Amino acid sequence: MTKQLSHIDESGNASMVDVSNKQVSVRTAVATGKVVFPSDVFDTLASQDFLGHKGSIIQTAVIAGIQAVKKTAELIPLCHQLNLSKIQIDIAPIKNALQITCKVKCNEQTGVEMEALTGVSVSALTIYDMCKALSHDIKISEIQLEQKTGGKNDFNR
Repeated sequence: MTKQLSHIDESGNASMVDVSNKQVSVRTAVATGKVVFPSDVFDTLASQDFLGHKGSIIQTAVIAGIQAVKKTAELIPLCHQLNLSKIQIDIAPIKNALQITCKVKCNEQTGVEMEALTGVSVSALTIYDMCKALSHDIKISEIQLEQKTGGKNDFNR
């Protein structure tokens, strides 16, 4: 059986997937990403406990990511609106970078992969925005799905 794109109808047009016949189940997703800094910029940020003129870089990015997860269906046209049960965003310093992890959970008929990926992406963009005065040589990288559970198939990277 050949796999097909789920958001394209028989005529090749964009189409929202009909999930009405799917079972409600617990759905989870975990996504990660990194914001990589030049070493001197990272050292400056770390020495200031990641506090900038606009406030806590990490806590601002956590709040932005949570808001983004809740707005995923508004940002990505064919995503379903979901009643989310849990959103957790963790941001931790690693060598010259901030590692972002977003975990999302719901009881629904479709998964939360896009929500987790959106949370990581907007958290990373917020970090960039808050730090760009120090350097524009900041890289957002390695945004990826790590795990999903629920539905037809589970996934673990």
